[in-house]
Amino acid sequence: MNRKEMMDELRSGSKTYDFIIIGGGATGIGIALEASARGYSVVLLEKSDFTKSTSSKATKLVHGGVRYLAQGDIGLVREAVVERGLMLQNAPHITKSQSFIIPTHGLYDEILYTVGLTFYDLLAGKLSLGRSRRISKAKTLKRISLINPDKISAGVVYYDGQFDDSRMAINTLQSSVELGAIVLNYCAVEGLLKDDNGHIIGVNAHDEESGDSFEIKGKQVVNATGVFADDVLQMDAPGAKKTIAPSQGVHLILDKSFLPGDDAITIPKTDDGRVLFLVPWHNKVIVGTTDTPIEKESLEPVALEEEIGFILSTASRYLTKAPKRSDVLSVFAGLRPLAAPSHDGNKTKEISRSHKIYTSDSGLLTIVGGKWTTFRRMGQDLVDKAEKNHDWKHIPTKTKHLKIHGYKKDVDLNDPLYFYGSDEEELLKLAKHNGYNKSLSDSLGIIEGQVVWAVRNEMARNVEDFLARRTRCQLLDAKESIRIAPQVAEIMAKELGKDQEWQTKQVADYIEVTSNYIL
Repeated sequence: MNRKEMMDELRSGSKTYDFIIIGGGATGIGIALEASARGYSVVLLEKSDFTKSTSSKATKLVHGGVRYLAQGDIGLVREAVVERGLMLQNAPHITKSQSFIIPTHGLYDEILYTVGLTFYDLLAGKLSLGRSRRISKAKTLKRISLINPDKISAGVVYYDGQFDDSRMAINTLQSSVELGAIVLNYCAVEGLLKDDNGHIIGVNAHDEESGDSFEIKGKQVVNATGVFADDVLQMDAPGAKKTIAPSQGVHLILDKSFLPGDDAITIPKTDDGRVLFLVPWHNKVIVGTTDTPIEKESLEPVALEEEIGFILSTASRYLTKAPKRSDVLSVFAGLRPLAAPSHDGNKTKEISRSHKIYTSDSGLLTIVGGKWTTFRRMGQDLVDKAEKNHDWKHIPTKTKHLKIHGYKKDVDLNDPLYFYGSDEEELLKLAKHNGYNKSLSDSLGIIEGQVVWAVRNEMARNVEDFLARRTRCQLLDAKESIRIAPQVAEIMAKELGKDQEWQTKQVADYIEVTSNYIL
C-alpha cells in the first residue's frame, strides 16, 4: 500500500475505472474488495484516514444482533450470523469466537433467553460458533466473579464473534490492492463530473497532502460515506431528501481487573431498553454502548456526559467492583449511519440496521445503513446492483471464502503483535535489521518497528493514523498514547522526510484530538 505509487498511477492518466468508491469506512472497503475480486478496476477515495469516523469506533463485535431477533427481524439476523461465520473463517488472525453470559433474573428470563438463543444458534447452521445453554447461579458467579450475586438467578451462555475493526479495514484494503485496486486516504471528492445528459462520469478529487485537484473518470460512482452520505447526495442533486438518521454510541475502556475471566457480559435490558455489553478486548474491557439520536454528524464525535454517566451507573449496578470516572482509560464515541425512517419517530433502536441501496437519476449508487458484520455482503449487493443497472454480465461473488491479507490460524493472543497475522515475521525482521526493536510502550506492547511498518506498508500518514488505527493505543489507554506520541512523530518524520516543525505540529494535533478520549 504505497500512497505515492497509487497517486502517480491515478494521475497519469486517461483511464476510465469501473468503480469509483467515495468513502473508506467498512462499507466502501467491502465494496472495493468485492469489485476488485470480480476483476473490476477500482478506485477508493477517503477524505481523511481509512475508518477515521464510525468504522474504527465499533463495539468490536461480529454479531448477528440478538436484539433484532426479539424484534422479529429474522432475515437480518440470519444474514448477519452467516456473515459472522465467514468473517471468522476468512480473517482468523483478527477475529475470534467470544463467549457471552447473560445474567438472568428469575425463571421467565432463563426460559426466554435459553429458547431465543438456541434459535439464534440454529439460524447460523454450519457456521454456528457454539451451543447456547443455561448455567446455574454458582457457575455464573464462578465465570464472572465480579457480578453482583443479588442481581441474578442464573446465567445463559451464548457465542458471538469479536474483531479489531481498523485492523480488519487495513487488511481488507491490502487484499483489494493485491487484487489491483487503488485506495487513497487524504483524498477528498469535491464534485461529481456529469455528461450532457446529467449522468455521472467521474469525480473531481483533491489530494489533501499536495493540495492538487484532478479529475478521475469512472463508469460507476458509489456513495459509501456512511453518516456523511447526505453530503454527497446534495452534491449530486441539491435539495435531495435526507437518507441518514445518525445515532451516537459511546464506549468506555477499563482495566482487565473489572472483568477478570474470558467471558463477556450482555445486559439485555437496561433502564431505558438499551443493551449494555462488557467485553474483553486487547487485554482491556470495553463497556458500552449507548444509542443516542444526534442532530449533526461530525468526523470526531465527543461522548456526552449523560452517556458516560449512564454506562458507569449501569455497570456499577451489576458489578461488585464499581467503575469510577478515574478508572476509565479511554472513552470514545462513534456515529451509526442508520437508514432514516420514512415516517416520523426517531427511536434509534427501531430504525433499520439493514443496509439500503439507492440509485439516483444521475446513476450514482448510494448505500446506507448496515454494520461491520455484514460489510462483505453489502459489497456483494452493491456490485450486483451496479451490474444490473449497467447491463454488465453478472460475475458471481468471489469473496465468500477469500482469505484476508495477514490470514493466519491459531494466533497466540498473548503475543502483543498477534494481530499482524502472517505479516508479523516480516515486521520483526524489519525491526531487528533496522534497529527498531526498542519498546515504545511496555503496557501496550508497542515497538518502534511497528511505526516504520505502518508507514511503509499500511499507508499511515500521521501520528494519529498510527496510534488510533494502525495500532489501537488511543482507544486502549489515551494518556499512555499521548506519552509516546513524540517518539512516534520522530520515527514517522524520518520515514516520510518531514522536519521538526511537522513533528511538533503532529504531537500538538494528536494531543488536541485525544484529550476528548480522557475523562
